[in-house]
Amino acid sequence: MLKYIRITPRKFRLIIPLVKGKNPETAIAILAGVKKNAARYCEDLIQSALANTKRIQGLDASSLYISKLTADGGPMLKRFRAASMGRASQIKKRTSHITLELDQLQPKGTEEKKALHAEKKPRPEHPKPKTKINVEAKKIEREPVKKAVKKGKE
Repeated sequence: MLKYIRITPRKFRLIIPLVKGKNPETAIAILAGVKKNAARYCEDLIQSALANTKRIQGLDASSLYISKLTADGGPMLKRFRAASMGRASQIKKRTSHITLELDQLQPKGTEEKKALHAEKKPRPEHPKPKTKINVEAKKIEREPVKKAVKKGKE
């Protein structure tokens, strides 16, 4: 997690779809070609997260992927600038809190999924109605509708 970064969350959110769901090494390679300041912050954050995962025993770095990457707003620095007619207008210099989560890929044919499918019971069939209802169609005769005649100038 990076906190109090001097970039607006809106600008950082532009690069999130580029790296979300990808392998960290692939994400770093993608960000190297992006011409945005947010890409540099994201690259540093991913490298930091990879360094942290190397301390965990039994965790393979090649099976990791970026599961969550969010940019939330931090506190704003408020500054003032001279405006017309002797007024002052406020400038908000925004900051961001960036959160990154890495997850490990699960093999497709895990035993847990097979156990869940084996436990599922078949759905019961809906009972069919035993009696049939006969409905006779009656012809309805309607009287012709008379149109109202407008009274006006003739």
